[in-house]
Amino acid sequence: MTKPINVIIIAAHPDEAEIYAGGTSALFAELGHRVKFVSLTNGDCGHYAISGQELVDRRAAEAVEAAKRLGVLAYSILPISDGRLTTGFEVREEVIRQIRDWQADIVITFHPEGTGHVDNRNAGRLVRDAADFIAKVPNTVPDTPPLDSSPLFLLMPDYGKRAFYTADIVIDIETVLEKKLLSCDAHASQFYEFAPWQRGLLDQVPQGWEARRSYILEHWSSFLDVSPEMTATLEREYGAHAAKVRYAEPFEIADYGRRPADDELRALLPMLG
Repeated sequence: MTKPINVIIIAAHPDEAEIYAGGTSALFAELGHRVKFVSLTNGDCGHYAISGQELVDRRAAEAVEAAKRLGVLAYSILPISDGRLTTGFEVREEVIRQIRDWQADIVITFHPEGTGHVDNRNAGRLVRDAADFIAKVPNTVPDTPPLDSSPLFLLMPDYGKRAFYTADIVIDIETVLEKKLLSCDAHASQFYEFAPWQRGLLDQVPQGWEARRSYILEHWSSFLDVSPEMTATLEREYGAHAAKVRYAEPFEIADYGRRPADDELRALLPMLG
């Protein structure tokens, strides 16, 4: 490896980069590349009993621990309330700044359309709207030098978008599954408290890592398991090994930014071999 690949994952809430792209992030980190997570809101709606600064601080601490477990180098959380993310120019300029400061080669974010969380849609729209300004436009956000070339933009299939995305890239994450599960475990306020409360499962949350590992595998299987729309891409990428892949993360190449040729795409995604 001559130069580390710089990857930035821009989501709407703390814990989303982990559940949608934690395995891919861990693979990049294991190969010596640099990964940063950005949450555009502070997640202060994400609980049924804790609120305000107490919840903001707790979720930030969980995010830091999750990043350590994945080998992610940095985690930025913007001071915007959960549910109040808009597509105004102030946030767009901060997105430009984050991508430029990280010298990103790859940007991963949500789809700009879909029926999922409004913050998730707006996160995708902010990155899409920022894309044209990131490279070679020095008078936009002049406190941060523009990149020499546009990054590759990849889209995560938000839970409300799964029926509509195209799995252009599918990453086998089985070798780093434990790291992904442990990063979810770090977000205890979400995986063992808020989400179970929303689903009526709060009295079923187990104790001990092995039981909790099984609990995450069962109740978050749609973020972990290979699903039918991934099969053709897995076969193209992994050949005969594709039939053995049980856990994977899919991404769509955005219709903005650039679409690299196959050899460059493989260079940017070295875990594909």
